[in-house]
Amino acid sequence: MRVAACQLDIVWENKAANHAKVRALLDAAKLAPRSLFILPEMFATGFSMNVAGIAENTAPDSTPFLASLAKERGLFIMAGIVTKGAEGKGRNQSVVFSPEGKEIARYSKMQPFALAGELDHYAPGDEIVTFQCQDFLVAPFVCYDLRFPEIFREAARRAPHLITVIANWPVKRIHHWVALLKARAIENQAYVVGVNRCGNDPKYQHNGRSLILDYHGEVLADAGDGEKIISADLDLAELQKYREEFPALKDMRNDCV
Repeated sequence: MRVAACQLDIVWENKAANHAKVRALLDAAKLAPRSLFILPEMFATGFSMNVAGIAENTAPDSTPFLASLAKERGLFIMAGIVTKGAEGKGRNQSVVFSPEGKEIARYSKMQPFALAGELDHYAPGDEIVTFQCQDFLVAPFVCYDLRFPEIFREAARRAPHLITVIANWPVKRIHHWVALLKARAIENQAYVVGVNRCGNDPKYQHNGRSLILDYHGEVLADAGDGEKIISADLDLAELQKYREEFPALKDMRNDCV
């Protein structure tokens, strides 16, 4: 399966401008049909606490944009969006659309970043999500989730072939990003794609370093700095062979949770 990570310099709280950026980058990438195309956390707004101003009931909405783009290009598309719950707090979500333009998965970030005030404005999710993309089982996560291996371990009980992490991860902790993505790949015997933003928002600087990793934690593609799309082909048969030869996932203990 072909997977592509779009490292985006997000225009602050400007959905229309970011939608246009995504279209332009995708035009240049020329991805094969039914590839998985992944955008960062809150791709259309940046990591904003302004839930009332950016949630999906505030035009132009990103949900119909992503659905129509997926259908138009024949791609699976994953992206970070913001929705508002009944109690007024937001949901920081990773949503996925099929090449037919249908929503097939929606995950709410389980670990809001309290230090940045996210927990004051966003309610945490409470459910691991997996979905089918071609022959791959995929488990999506969002940014700060990466620091909590226990939720990835819970997902590992379903043995996903691919783990995705979309983010707005700042440059001053980028070495943590790289190390933790590699750890999640190795310990869960899965491909991992980490898609980060680049550029600056009002509080943080971001340099990107989006990564596509194999199940050994080896780098298949590294975006480095700046706005770009990276891609790689993931080999399901090779992953399954490795899991059969080294069946560590089968040795997980339920009594230690």
